[in-house]
Amino acid sequence: MSEPSSQFETTTSDAAQSRAGRMLETAITKAVSVQQPAVDAYIARVRRSRPDASPRDLISALDKYYLATVTTTGGAAGATAFFPAGVSVPAALLDLVAFTEASALYALALAEVYGVPVQDLERRRTLVMGVLLGNAGSKLIERAAPRTAAHWGRALTASIPMPAIRQVNKVLGHNFVTKYGTRQGIVVIGKQAPLGFGAMIGAGGNAFFGYGVVKSARRAFGVAPSAWPPANASVNASIEE
Repeated sequence: MSEPSSQFETTTSDAAQSRAGRMLETAITKAVSVQQPAVDAYIARVRRSRPDASPRDLISALDKYYLATVTTTGGAAGATAFFPAGVSVPAALLDLVAFTEASALYALALAEVYGVPVQDLERRRTLVMGVLLGNAGSKLIERAAPRTAAHWGRALTASIPMPAIRQVNKVLGHNFVTKYGTRQGIVVIGKQAPLGFGAMIGAGGNAFFGYGVVKSARRAFGVAPSAWPPANASVNASIEE
C-alpha cells in the first residue's frame, strides 16, 4: 500500500526540482541585469549606520545583512505551509527567485567594495553563478583562467578574455540549472512541511546556502582591502548623497 504514496512523493520531488531549475534560469537572467543604482543603493543601505566603516567592516556588515535577509525570506516562505495546499509551492519557488536575486546583489555589491565593479552582463553572470555554485564554480573558473590564481573575482573584469568568459558560462549555466537546481529543489520540497517545520527548513536551508555563498565569495575576492581604493569613489559618493 505504500508504493503509490512513495511514487507520488518521487514524482512531486522531481516536479519541484524541474520547476526550480526553470525558475533559476529566469532568475539568474533577471538578477545579473540589475541596474547600477540598485547596487549602489544596496551598499548605501548597509553603510548608512556606519558611515566611517572600512571596506573590511562594510563587507562584514554586507555578509550579516545578506544572511539575515535570505534567512528571513526562507522562513516566511516555509510558513505558508500552514495555509491550504497549493499555496506553499509557489511561495517556496518565489523565494528561490528572491534568494538568487539577493545573492546576485550581494555579489555585485562585494565587487564594488573590492574596487572591481562588474558592468558587463556576461561577466556578471560568471560572477553570480560562480559564487552560487561554490567550490565547483570557483574551480571551473580557475581552470579556465589559471592566471587569475585563487581570487578570480578580482581578475574578472581585466584578466579573463571574453571568449573564455562565454565558454565558462556555458558550463556554469548547465551546472547551475542541474546540480544547483536539484539541491534547491530539495529545499523547496522541505518548505512545504506543516506544523512550523516548513518555516524551520526554509530559514535553515536558506541560511545554509547563504553561508555557502559568503564562503564562496571569500574565495573569489580574497582578503578585504583595508582602505577604500580610488575605484570606489562612486561608492563613497553614493553614501554621501
